[in-house]
Amino acid sequence: MTSPSSTLTSPRPEGDRRRWYALAIVMTAAFMDLVDVTIVNIAIPSIQQDAGATFSQIQWITAGYALAFAAGLITGGRLGDIHGRKRLFLVGIGGFTLASALCGFAVNPDMLVASRILQGAMAALMVPQVLSIVHATFPAHERGKVFGLFGAIVGLGAVSGPLLGALLTEWNLFGLEWRPIFLINLPVGIAGLVLGRKFITESKAPHALKLDLVGVALVVLGLLMLLYPLIRGRELGWPVWGYVSMGGALVVFGALVAYEKRKAARDGSPLIELSLFKVKSFAAGIAVQTVFGIGLGIFFLVWTLYMQTGLGWSPLRAGLTGVPFSIAVSLAAGLSVQKLVPRFGRKVLQAGALTMTAGVLLYIWESERYGMSIAPWQMALPLIVMGVGMGLIVAPLTDAVLSGVPREHSGSASGLINTVQQMGNALGLALVSVVFFGAMSDHLSPRDVGPAFVDAFQQALVWVAVVMTAIFLLMFALPKRPAQHMEGADTTDPADTAEATDPAGATDTAPAKEQESELVG
Repeated sequence: MTSPSSTLTSPRPEGDRRRWYALAIVMTAAFMDLVDVTIVNIAIPSIQQDAGATFSQIQWITAGYALAFAAGLITGGRLGDIHGRKRLFLVGIGGFTLASALCGFAVNPDMLVASRILQGAMAALMVPQVLSIVHATFPAHERGKVFGLFGAIVGLGAVSGPLLGALLTEWNLFGLEWRPIFLINLPVGIAGLVLGRKFITESKAPHALKLDLVGVALVVLGLLMLLYPLIRGRELGWPVWGYVSMGGALVVFGALVAYEKRKAARDGSPLIELSLFKVKSFAAGIAVQTVFGIGLGIFFLVWTLYMQTGLGWSPLRAGLTGVPFSIAVSLAAGLSVQKLVPRFGRKVLQAGALTMTAGVLLYIWESERYGMSIAPWQMALPLIVMGVGMGLIVAPLTDAVLSGVPREHSGSASGLINTVQQMGNALGLALVSVVFFGAMSDHLSPRDVGPAFVDAFQQALVWVAVVMTAIFLLMFALPKRPAQHMEGADTTDPADTAEATDPAGATDTAPAKEQESELVG
């Protein structure tokens, strides 16, 4: 792992303005990654209508990105430690920009899916370098201010992403329909690439962990064997090979565990540090992160389809409807960390799970009551309640998960937390075929589409409520107090580790940043 003395370069002197230029560049990259996901969510129905994408292709456009991002996060961080964080950041932002161009100029849905997977893989190279570059560029006493800026940027991205996506889709610039949501990344990415070469200082870890490409391959194979049948199963009539594939995924995951044990014994650099799961709070926290990701993956996709395809709303109307939710998340996240968690500990997270469940049930009730005539202002209350619940969870969760983790494994733990959350998100998106599309007929007349989508949305929200209830129960295994209040607990800033994997990742100095990894779903 990387410590303050483990980089090859010292932080820039305080009089050097170049460090602030470097900060602006990496913050812009993090913002671009966050906004890209939320932009795509709001534009999904437009992509489906204009490009003729099937429902399974729509799922792959979102789940493929999350899967590639998750699979490459830890490896991306290690590549930066080995070959230089500046170098990997530039490769990542350059590749992300190229993938955005391929998405924008995709000639068919299959090309768009492939380009989104490439985009996720490039994000996995770019995003893990952000906190490491900040650590290498700024002295310790300035990092609190820097992480505060990150929190503000994440909050801004959460609100502006859906609105920007809605506006770009609604405006139909140059007759390009939804394509500008990807093409807007081109000038930003090119500027980041050019300026990054000039202003970012190179740094490496002198004792970086080795790559575990076999581990990555087994993770990707297992997830594909699980996700592909879930996404395609309904369209293909749930063939036998799908069930065989999903069963085979368990065998692959078993092989992954066996290999990681041997890898740890051989050279001490496994992709997954299995010893972490002996820590009760960490094992429970990983389960919470995974299940939470599943719930968010289901909700955000079906919510978009419900508003635009089911209710027939425009992208702009749907985007504006989500603003109260985003604001509620941001405000509750800041309040939970600054005021509530230090006083009430784990109860705040559990209250968040119950609050979010209450918001989901209220949304179901309002959707049933008002049906097709529901208005955005009638959705505001359940969305605010859900947003408050989510905010109470996302900011302090990582601290709680890391509370019992030994200091020497804090980097591996924080990387794994972000990875499983993204994997859960991908799984949730895959399950949309079952909990949403599976609740409606394969052959709907135009008159029946709206009511069918409304009914399917309500049934999907029932599953989201079940997921949130499960999260509430799992949280009993988390520590009662946050890390800084526990004897001997690890409070290492993951920015000081070799595997600081996400600007929304695990750090107790800027908890508001945790919103990013949750909201991207």
